[in-house]
Amino acid sequence: MPRFLTLADVAETLNISSAQTYALVRSGELPAIKVGGRGQWRVEAQALEQYIENMYAQTREFVSTHPFGKDDETGTNPD
Repeated sequence: MPRFLTLADVAETLNISSAQTYALVRSGELPAIKVGGRGQWRVEAQALEQYIENMYAQTREFVSTHPFGKDDETGTNPD
């Protein structure tokens, strides 16, 4: 894997849209740098892996603090 990834690479890895990836970068949730004369965004592969680990941790916390069977969007039982 290369050291730096484009936002398109990150979007593909996370299976999200380019717009969602850009929002993660602009919010600072996913660290990135701007490089080159046109200021193209690049995400370090290690930063992406750390972001994924953080999301796993947040998901574990969410699952442990919310009752099983509740829909996480509405807070209601999906049945």
